[in-house]
Amino acid sequence: MQSILPKKIFEDWKDSIDGQSDGLVSNQYCDQDVSIRLPSLAPPRALPSYPLRISDPLPIPQLSTLLNLLNQALDIIDVSAYTGDPKNGAFISGQLRLLADTIDEAKSVMKGGEDVVGGKWWEDDRAGDETIYTPALPPNLSPHVTLTPSSLLLTIRTLYPIQSPSTPNSSSTPTSSTGTSFTSLSLRSRLTQILAPPPVPTHDEADRVFVYRGQEVRVRDKVRVESQDPSLMAVGAKLSAVGHAVEGWRWKVSIVRGERMEEDA
Repeated sequence: MQSILPKKIFEDWKDSIDGQSDGLVSNQYCDQDVSIRLPSLAPPRALPSYPLRISDPLPIPQLSTLLNLLNQALDIIDVSAYTGDPKNGAFISGQLRLLADTIDEAKSVMKGGEDVVGGKWWEDDRAGDETIYTPALPPNLSPHVTLTPSSLLLTIRTLYPIQSPSTPNSSSTPTSSTGTSFTSLSLRSRLTQILAPPPVPTHDEADRVFVYRGQEVRVRDKVRVESQDPSLMAVGAKLSAVGHAVEGWRWKVSIVRGERMEEDA
């Protein structure tokens, strides 16, 4: 019996993905300047907004996971093309299913959200790292960088502590037993909050309680800064195209083997 899946198909796909994983995907975010204007964040004296600069490389767990999954996909192709038996239908079918699952996982990572690695902003303890952010962040400011399917997303939150304990059903998770005082705000910030109390929050996290750096907090203000990234757009398009191709190969192999391909949930 001839090879069910020609080796060249794997080689062509590997060559097309190699360019994305080697050159277009990085796992760090750096050298960005942002000017923040929020009612609950007083800017430095004589400045119209609060300046924030990410001066030191900031690793993004989602990008690291995405790169790892791309490398796993390349390893699956190498095993299928050079190590396994290309004439064994069961082996090829299993490798295609594994490849499809890996691609689906990579696409899921690119979608972002709290369920992916690095998606829980309250578990990010790098806000206190003075080597990353310039100037050093005030204790009530939490920047968090994540991915969307085609862009990098910087979400900036201002926080305020609460006195009552969080509810048992709170979705937040403590990450550190070392508390950080939120009472060390400047006199100017305190007077601003007393004389001009901020409005009631209306964002999607207004009713949630989080444990951030050892203290229970709520989110006062929340703003998103989204930056389109051509590299991420290219990787997303490539994953979608190859995902469809792999599903087509799986269907053809199942026909040759006289089996019914399992439908993904």
